[in-house]
Amino acid sequence: MTRVWVRELAGWLGALALALIVTGQVAASARSELLFRDGDSLIVALFAQSALSGEPSHWAMSSVLFLPETAVFAGLDLILPVDVNGLLAASAVVNILAFYGALRMAAGRRRRVTAPVSWALIGTAALGVLAMTETSSSRDALELASLLLTTTYYSATVIAVVLAVGLIRRFVERRKRGAGPLLALAFVAALSTLSNPLFAVWATVPLTIVLAGLARRSATRSRMLPALAVLIAATALGLIGRMPFSAWIANTGAGYAQPALWVESVGYYAALLGDRVTTPLGIIGTLLSLGLLAFAAVRSMRVHEPAERVVALAAWVIPVLVLLGAIALGTHAARYLQPLAFAPVLALVAAPRALAIPRPRPIIATVAVLLLAGSALSVPRLVSAAHAPDADLTCVTDWVSSSGRTGAGQFWTVRLPKLHLDDRTQLVQVDHRLNGYAWLVNRTDFDVGEVSFLIEDAQTVEWQLPLDIAPDAIVDCGRYRILDFGSTPLPLGPQHS
Repeated sequence: MTRVWVRELAGWLGALALALIVTGQVAASARSELLFRDGDSLIVALFAQSALSGEPSHWAMSSVLFLPETAVFAGLDLILPVDVNGLLAASAVVNILAFYGALRMAAGRRRRVTAPVSWALIGTAALGVLAMTETSSSRDALELASLLLTTTYYSATVIAVVLAVGLIRRFVERRKRGAGPLLALAFVAALSTLSNPLFAVWATVPLTIVLAGLARRSATRSRMLPALAVLIAATALGLIGRMPFSAWIANTGAGYAQPALWVESVGYYAALLGDRVTTPLGIIGTLLSLGLLAFAAVRSMRVHEPAERVVALAAWVIPVLVLLGAIALGTHAARYLQPLAFAPVLALVAAPRALAIPRPRPIIATVAVLLLAGSALSVPRLVSAAHAPDADLTCVTDWVSSSGRTGAGQFWTVRLPKLHLDDRTQLVQVDHRLNGYAWLVNRTDFDVGEVSFLIEDAQTVEWQLPLDIAPDAIVDCGRYRILDFGSTPLPLGPQHS
């Protein structure tokens, strides 16, 4: 028993080292824009800090409610004495740790001939290598593995999909009857669907096909059908549970489906792939992804145990169906294709056979030393990236705080300064006509009715103000400009999302 406990603890420590190494590398690249500064990436931080402040809340969310992500971020905020960038960095590390935990579940119980801890670490390392090949600052790049490090781009859903596969495996491979894995599966599926309906697309639909296909054999039917029934019922329950949150859901996501644009969708994703393979790291990442997908297909034909087949089939069925579905629905967003990065990793833990390695202790010791050294070197890099000076941002937040007034800015411009203010209500999110833009923001911000300054940068659409007046002064803050209308406040227009 002690040896099992030591082995599992070593796995978590190894995963922590990998998490620090991967996060440090990604944060030190241009991809740090998505971790710390991108307008989309800040919703969870804004939402969590609003909830912790106790201020009135009437949020306008997308189809995603970010419930698990917000709970994690708020928990870190309560226990860690760091600023918001430090919390975003810590969240990235936690996300990779959680992915390892889900992958460890999918690797199954340890038996004499298996090494699930080692293979779960190898799978985590494989996803980490993919993430480290991704260096673009664009949220629309076909760089999918590193999105797991953000708080916004469906990290909880990624982890939930892998965890659902793992829980189904645990139920199928149980020798004794018990409802523990199914109860856990019901909780994960219901909560994940409640928070993000994309879980139904990434997990419920593909896994329904996998389980239904395996249930055709009478020998496995008694295990596949209960798991299938629980998965479908819990997903339906999650969708029903979204009803009380309807006032917060500004967009159900139905409008994103445009099947008539499937040809354009093919061209869009093909262009993203073309951009991805224009760099050596992009080529390496693409080849690794294709290699994992091919390995998953081969593995699913070679394993024979039902539990192993569930995982091996999921490793390629999920990404293939998601890709085909994204094209069929005419989507134009790389983030929907994340299963292409994380799902094939499941093939590494489908049949985690122990390898016969001569003199394994020196190899294990060498790997441990490398992980320890890599994580030790990565911590300063991560801290440096999280606390990189931003004189332009500081100029804006200092001016706004000292003004004691309320101003406004457009979505891509205002969200970063808003997050870093002590009083976030001093900045209101508007469109170029000064109408309230109720998207991923607390609607109570608009109660102020008028603003006395505007913030703009290169991403700002040219203003069309309700009053034909010039600002009293223009404050230069590097990449930002503050247009001060202190003598003539500007009225806010009606809200829209």
